[in-house]
Amino acid sequence: MNNADQHLIRCRNLTKHYKKGSRLVTPLEGLDLDVKRGEFLALMGPSGSGKTTLLNLMAGIDQPSEGLLEVCGEDISTLSRSKLTRWRAEHVGYIFQLYHLVPVLTAFENVELPLLLSNMSRRERRERVEQTLARVGLDGRMHHFPKELSGGQEQRVAIARALVASPKLLVADEPTGDLDREAADSVLELLHRLVKDHGKTIVMVTHDPRAAEKADRLLHLEKGRLLETEALR
Repeated sequence: MNNADQHLIRCRNLTKHYKKGSRLVTPLEGLDLDVKRGEFLALMGPSGSGKTTLLNLMAGIDQPSEGLLEVCGEDISTLSRSKLTRWRAEHVGYIFQLYHLVPVLTAFENVELPLLLSNMSRRERRERVEQTLARVGLDGRMHHFPKELSGGQEQRVAIARALVASPKLLVADEPTGDLDREAADSVLELLHRLVKDHGKTIVMVTHDPRAAEKADRLLHLEKGRLLETEALR
């Protein structure tokens, strides 16, 4: 495998700016970064440092103003909105701080949502959802509604939903920010296992140093620029 093939993400001179009234705001400026396949990368920095902007660019939720952004072998900075939507559905799973589960759907139904537009049969969808919920330790809670689950269990459902389509990249925005310490540690251990045992690549934004310790590498951002990177493994 050559050096380029080792990297799931390549950013070169990555820049994002937008107009806010008469001002030009630049949350991310001239960033160069490589993320290896199977790496767990944590992003830290003060509010407004560009962490979530970078996460959203990598996930194909937003597009850069300038620079190169290759993810999963595709320069996604050049894709149209419709192509980017299809690319994102195939390659990326997103884990949110506040879970974003549909309250009137069971855990099973929430996890099944990303598969409804696929070509899978109902039986194939059921098997995939059951396997994924078992992977996150919730095979016994799949028919419960979100209000019947703890916060940690809700986040596990959200992780299962992000995993169910077998994406290469998982992006997590403060995945433990709404959890108590015990639940947070359990979720972080799950993310760690997804990298080590299943080869997933995870990029996680966090303000919690204990969460960052689970990562292989810690990246510090401030005012849209990379300050330093710290190897943790």
